[in-house]
Amino acid sequence: MDRLLFGDNQFFGVNHMSEERARAQAMRFQNLDAVMNVLDTAYDEGIRTFMCTTHDRIAEVAQRVRKDSDRYADFVFYPCMPYAHKYANAVTDYGMLGVLKKFLPDESLLSATLRGGKAFARKDIESVITMLVDAEMSMFEGLRTPVVFLQNVVVDLLLGLGFDEAFAVFARHVEQRYGAEPGFITMNLPRLLDTLDRVGVANPIVCSSINKLGFRMCGGVEAYRTVLEEREFRAIAMSVYASGAIPPREAFEWISGFPRIQSVVFGASSGANIRGTRDVASATFTSPAA
Repeated sequence: MDRLLFGDNQFFGVNHMSEERARAQAMRFQNLDAVMNVLDTAYDEGIRTFMCTTHDRIAEVAQRVRKDSDRYADFVFYPCMPYAHKYANAVTDYGMLGVLKKFLPDESLLSATLRGGKAFARKDIESVITMLVDAEMSMFEGLRTPVVFLQNVVVDLLLGLGFDEAFAVFARHVEQRYGAEPGFITMNLPRLLDTLDRVGVANPIVCSSINKLGFRMCGGVEAYRTVLEEREFRAIAMSVYASGAIPPREAFEWISGFPRIQSVVFGASSGANIRGTRDVASATFTSPAA
């Protein structure tokens, strides 16, 4: 994995500290060209991996990348699924089975539709999970997706329900069908690592908030410090600035003390901020992960 990954929160009006700024960003990035301008800046600054949700707008980004394969020869997507709001809104409009039919991939549509009906009748959760992964992945056809993530809204719900086997189902399907590594996003890193150990997901890729203030870190800084020092996994840190509460250099110097942290994902909406993060990371976050 690259040391710096580019995220997409800024494109969809997500800001954990300022609703006003979030609204302004959402308005600015309604136009796809505005999104692509920022992605192009990040790409040209050497940040080649885009860690993104499966929002409908990302399908448009994927199409742009597909159409200009020479320009984006080194562009890599890390899809993060599902985009929960998309499904919540669709359930209201179409009902549960209608959602499955709406979002099924084009491949073997009739077969998959029948499979969906049987799955609900038998409560065959494995079929439902694999179908929905296939539906979400259809927008990335022909593109590089070496890691595929399960979003924290689902990961942490499954943790709360104790539905551990779902993680193994997701991991197997991503590996077998897409030749990709499974990744998991969580707000409760220690508990997720325990669960992945139990279901046999070895040396997992896990993205979680990791910062010196404990911002969005369930269990607190010391619990995270312990797993970062003692557990076998590959960490991706997000929220390293604690939504602006920690200066960039201070943030990167702190996370650089943990060799398990292989990558940092960050969002930015301007060239200056992208270059600033890249420069700070280059100065403080350069040692290969253990």
